[in-house]
Amino acid sequence: MIDISALRALVAVEQHGSVVAASDVMGYSPSAVSQQIKKLEKQTGVAVLERNGRGVLLTERGLALAGYGRRIMGELEELQATLLADPAKPSGLLRLVAFSTACRGLVGPMLGRIGTTDSALEISVLAEDPREAVQRVASGEAELAVVHNWNSVPLVIPENLVHEDLCLDQADVLLNSTHALAGRAVVEREDLLDEIWVSTPAGAICNEALLQIFAGLGRVPDIRVYDPDFSTHIAMVEQAVAVALVPRLGRPSLPPGVVAVPVVNPVQQRAVGIVYRKTMTASPNIRHAVRLLREVAAEHELPVRPEPK
Repeated sequence: MIDISALRALVAVEQHGSVVAASDVMGYSPSAVSQQIKKLEKQTGVAVLERNGRGVLLTERGLALAGYGRRIMGELEELQATLLADPAKPSGLLRLVAFSTACRGLVGPMLGRIGTTDSALEISVLAEDPREAVQRVASGEAELAVVHNWNSVPLVIPENLVHEDLCLDQADVLLNSTHALAGRAVVEREDLLDEIWVSTPAGAICNEALLQIFAGLGRVPDIRVYDPDFSTHIAMVEQAVAVALVPRLGRPSLPPGVVAVPVVNPVQQRAVGIVYRKTMTASPNIRHAVRLLREVAAEHELPVRPEPK
């Protein structure tokens, strides 16, 4: 009989690339994970790992066994999330990953609502960029993620995940009130070619969205400051040292010296959505959390993404 814990260890090694990485995710020591792998090899009579320099690779049979393991783990998760769960009373721990402004604008208010329901659900929250959030859900490190897709920077969703649209969010260019463009009702990207910018770090989705604004104009934005916190961006604009592209969701009240002007042609918009594993589709915990997130989005009057024609 194959031990489920040993099979789970093999799947973790396959997903995360090493025994050490698998142990970090599983919360065990590398030695404990290695012992589980040895137990699996003894139970099956086949070698599932082989040395590759200082690391390991899955053997051909190890890869096949990991494939079976993923399916078995998925079926067990679906069983626990549906048949063994009380649909009328969500309970247990739900690990949620969300980008920072969604934590402020959506997840925070949702957590406040949890306490007003008869749910026994506990939610832990980690703030990460959407790409990392998607991978955490795909690998089983989290159950639910709030993510975003800029109209110019698509987010890839793995096959084992479900994506649901939640709402739309728009970004404005923030300008110091003394700026020449501060009195405009809207600005176009050509108006912003010569500006000095503060941006999220290179590689972050919001940074890529800023770069895409100028695609086709033969220029790139002159970014002088990189910082992951939009509050810093607002402060830089207030100090008249840069302009910034900042989404409205979760944006704090702007100080008197800062104005927000919409960018048009194209409008800078991102679709906010949620992702979870297909095996968790009917989970009472997922459905409860999603319902509360939708309520928060509706009360903030965030527009819903129109259905494709």
